[in-house]
Amino acid sequence: MARAHWASRFGFVMVTAGSAVGLGNIWKFPYITGKYGGSAFVLMYLLAIALTGIPVFLAELYIGRTSQRNPVQAFEQLAGRRTPWSAVGWLGLIAGFLILCFYSVVGGWVLHYLWESIQGTFHGFDPEQTKQHLGALMANPGKMIFWHALFMVATVGILLGGVSAGIERCNKIMMPGLILILLALLVRSAFLPGFGAALDFLLKPNFAGLSAEGLLQAMGHSFFTLSLGIGAIITYGSYTKKDQPLVPVALTVVALDTVIALIAGVVTLAAVFSYGGQPEAGPTLMFQTLPNLFAQMPGGYWVSVAFFVLVAFAALTSSISMLEPVIAYWVDRKKGSRTGIALGSGFLAFAIGCVCALSFNKLENWKIGKHIFFDFLDKLTSNLCLPLGGLLIIVFYGWVLGKPAVKATMGGKNRFWTQVLLWCARWITPIAVLAVLINGLRQW
Repeated sequence: MARAHWASRFGFVMVTAGSAVGLGNIWKFPYITGKYGGSAFVLMYLLAIALTGIPVFLAELYIGRTSQRNPVQAFEQLAGRRTPWSAVGWLGLIAGFLILCFYSVVGGWVLHYLWESIQGTFHGFDPEQTKQHLGALMANPGKMIFWHALFMVATVGILLGGVSAGIERCNKIMMPGLILILLALLVRSAFLPGFGAALDFLLKPNFAGLSAEGLLQAMGHSFFTLSLGIGAIITYGSYTKKDQPLVPVALTVVALDTVIALIAGVVTLAAVFSYGGQPEAGPTLMFQTLPNLFAQMPGGYWVSVAFFVLVAFAALTSSISMLEPVIAYWVDRKKGSRTGIALGSGFLAFAIGCVCALSFNKLENWKIGKHIFFDFLDKLTSNLCLPLGGLLIIVFYGWVLGKPAVKATMGGKNRFWTQVLLWCARWITPIAVLAVLINGLRQW
């Protein structure tokens, strides 16, 4: 079977950026920035992207492009049929699939809030009503499962179209649309009284907020936001031709991901500072604080609708990248048609996701350790699977494949940056990722 490929370099950039740009940029980045000191966290995040994000991102692209295979077979192709390194591919497949199971529940919340925004539900709400509205959603199992199902249907529907006609075509629409909506929201935010405070909070140097914990959180977030360690970037890299330059694509995607996160932070925090919210409000910031702030804002109806369309696009472009590696594995193994595999794996993710949704209500007393099922999957993947997968990938790239792979990644040019990437791949990045893994296990 001939390997499917992206139709264009622009499409490759858009789908890879779509995998990277997700709820981590729009939902998580603003509140963890608030929690860990604003501009101090931004500086640490940029450092983490340079030291951990870019090297692992390039390693995954190279492994995918060179092998032209799914994450499991990629390691078999490069290290031998019976290599133990194939376990790294399995770890990525399983981690990405488990993340999708609970991520799609949050995606369902996004679709629900988009529908509520279109209906103007939040108009006139006070903070307590907004809080009660979120609580009512989580306490309603039928509503939670309905919106979770709708999100999974959208995800699988895109994947049924295939690599070029499905994933690439949708990302070429949703990613530019996401960027345009975000820029429009930025322009609107510039007229809010808290816009200057948001810029100062994110961009004005404030070294008093620097901390080791913040640095570790920044490095961990760089994995989450770039979709590293779950096989998605390896899979997307396998759909590009072997003569495709990797460095320009990687730098473009990382730059887009970072800029979008910063703009989303400005948009979110401008509303927070304008209407008395708290930047460190936590995970409820998007679903509790912002709807209330939009309700107070002139023109807030349209801002709210645009914002949740933006978040829905971001969630979908990432969710398809979590399921595609599973589909790619079974298609490459010739175990069935793409349609049957997509429907079957999508239904399984939906079923496990239902347990995640029910863990907020009907199954709230069923816990694994101290965690409800939703939180257990979140912590298992975020604190263990992602950093462990990233660590093993960068060790494989830097030490097993070694200097020839790094030279090929750089296109055989620029000896200085080749040496820098090799040094990072062998020493700096593994040590940094190991610290993230240890910190994650300690927190868990």
